[in-house]
Amino acid sequence: MTTALKSIKAITPLLDRVLVQRVKAEAKTAGGIFLPESAVKELNEAKVLAVGPGGLDKEGKRVQPSVEPGDKVLIPQYGGSPIKVGDEEYSLFRDHELLAKIRE
Repeated sequence: MTTALKSIKAITPLLDRVLVQRVKAEAKTAGGIFLPESAVKELNEAKVLAVGPGGLDKEGKRVQPSVEPGDKVLIPQYGGSPIKVGDEEYSLFRDHELLAKIRE
């Protein structure tokens, strides 16, 4: 069963899940040469779009997620649950699967 989503804003992550969108790699070199799509490798950097309320620990207390919407993070090369809305691709990861938070 597939669901046609009109907007990514219709998705609210549950528990400790984090909705991210991969940052697209530059298709142009510093010298101004445009690279073909097959030559541009996928980055492990993503922008956090939405965050669930957090998971529960053994005592039933809520554990706050380590990221917030707008943060940039490093994500694993593989994994996550892919979501496609129109031509855009997004992924859902658990908070503990994120590798690092990028400070700029």
